[in-house]
Amino acid sequence: MSHLRWGLIGASTIAKEWMIPAIRATAGEIVSVLSSDAARGAAFAAEHNIPRSTTQLDEVFAGVDAVYISTTNEHHKPQTLAAAAAGKHVLCEKPLAMSLADAREMVAACKLAGVVMGTNHHLRNAGTHRAMRAAISAGKIGKPLFARVFHAVFLPPHLQGWRITTPGAGAGVVADITVHDADTLRFVLNDEPVEVTAFVQESGMAAPGIEDGVMGTVRFSAGVLAQFHDAFTTKFATTGFEVHGTDGSLIGTHCMTQKPVGEVLWRHAGGEEYLKLDRDNLYEHSLRAFTAAVKGEGTPAATGEDGIKSMALADAALKSARSGQSVKIGNI
Repeated sequence: MSHLRWGLIGASTIAKEWMIPAIRATAGEIVSVLSSDAARGAAFAAEHNIPRSTTQLDEVFAGVDAVYISTTNEHHKPQTLAAAAAGKHVLCEKPLAMSLADAREMVAACKLAGVVMGTNHHLRNAGTHRAMRAAISAGKIGKPLFARVFHAVFLPPHLQGWRITTPGAGAGVVADITVHDADTLRFVLNDEPVEVTAFVQESGMAAPGIEDGVMGTVRFSAGVLAQFHDAFTTKFATTGFEVHGTDGSLIGTHCMTQKPVGEVLWRHAGGEEYLKLDRDNLYEHSLRAFTAAVKGEGTPAATGEDGIKSMALADAALKSARSGQSVKIGNI
């Protein structure tokens, strides 16, 4: 297979801004797009030079090898199950589903069908985070002790739709942002979370009962304690990712973003220096790994199982906030 032929399930902003250019930059071909709104789908197809638009799920599968799913969260499960049944490889947006049970069913269906499934956790593809993971693995900070993620941003007006209004679609900052922190922490630390405590905030941007800010602490199996801070409401904050160990610290700045930007400062007994980074497009990096996995070479950058495990941490954070208690993350 020289290249993948893709069907887009969802005429979404992320497809428009990031995935369509990345698919084409990695020699992929976009054959079709699905939208529940026929006029929107036709306009989207015309704007992006996609040969076919449809409102019917079975029609988007014709002539494609893989699908990219970027609909709202409540649609991910039935669309993934249909794609697996049609023998199509699946790259699905996060969070995978509305519940862990549904996410597990999706991953199991893809395995049974013999198709590749990936979760589109873009941040683990950033040069900053890959460099941090490698530095920790090489022992450059000794034993990791603490980590800190600050990913509080301002949700731009064009995205202030279902994310802050519609619980049935998976609204709220935890499902939208904390799940990314969960995956990035798991990736950089190369470890799994075991317990989380969190508090949420409703500052008024979102509809009543939907959180637009959260802070929490996670314990990982090797003993690392990690803080996370996420929000839709902070117009002037910066983002970052830090890991502090017995022999050094890694301080990543401006790195919780879709763009290949940011720096990582390594502080240690001998002084400080910036890690060498590549500036690879995050989505192109992900698509190269996914395409290779379809060819039988390795795995997607974030597998379906990664999607389940990262979703489990976010799920536990919401349960902690609602109960006022620490929540253990059991075996996935």
